[in-house]
Amino acid sequence: MVGGDADTSSLLPPNAHFRKAWQYFVKLWLDQPSKKLKRRQTREKKAKRVAPRPLDKLRPVVRSMTNKYNMKIRGGRGFTFDELKGAGIRRKEAAGVGITTDHRRKNRSSESYDMNVARLKAYKARLVIFPRNPTSKNDKKGDSKKADLEKSVQVTERGVVPVGEVVVRTKARKITAEEKKANVSAVLRKARTDAKLWGIREKREKDKREGKSKKDKAKTDEPMEE
Repeated sequence: MVGGDADTSSLLPPNAHFRKAWQYFVKLWLDQPSKKLKRRQTREKKAKRVAPRPLDKLRPVVRSMTNKYNMKIRGGRGFTFDELKGAGIRRKEAAGVGITTDHRRKNRSSESYDMNVARLKAYKARLVIFPRNPTSKNDKKGDSKKADLEKSVQVTERGVVPVGEVVVRTKARKITAEEKKANVSAVLRKARTDAKLWGIREKREKDKREGKSKKDKAKTDEPMEE
């Protein structure tokens, strides 16, 4: 049909039958305020029950997998054995002083290792250990002094030591003449090319130092005759 509206008389009449029992699939959240209050009361009961111990255990600072999630830091499952060793804490001792451990986790970088070791040392410096028997007159090795026991305060924060990333803010300034002349796309293109050809250039320099030429390389690459 040329021009005008399309002929709709030959089409089937609409018979869109949507889900008629939609009200059975609706999920409400009317108890959100009451559940929030209940969780708070549960935390307060637990704090009284475990006092003077902290409400939560110390957890490491980790980054999630993939580029989408590894930009932010969060609390992990537990510290590695290498991190405990770097902070001077024994494995069995960690469980008794409120430090979580994870035997599956591995240290992939020195930055995260140093950060978690410093976190353990800071926690160890603030740690106050109460005696197992409060009525005992003999002080055991590792117990804190009575003056420290009186000054101690129960920590109710999540993760004991909060996990937070230090954001470095820079003040606004004028753009310099060199920055105006710089071609950012060319700099990025060169950096991308250098990263791509790094292995080839490294091998080329190595062959040059060893005195190998292209002819020698072609001879070594030739298949052996049977």
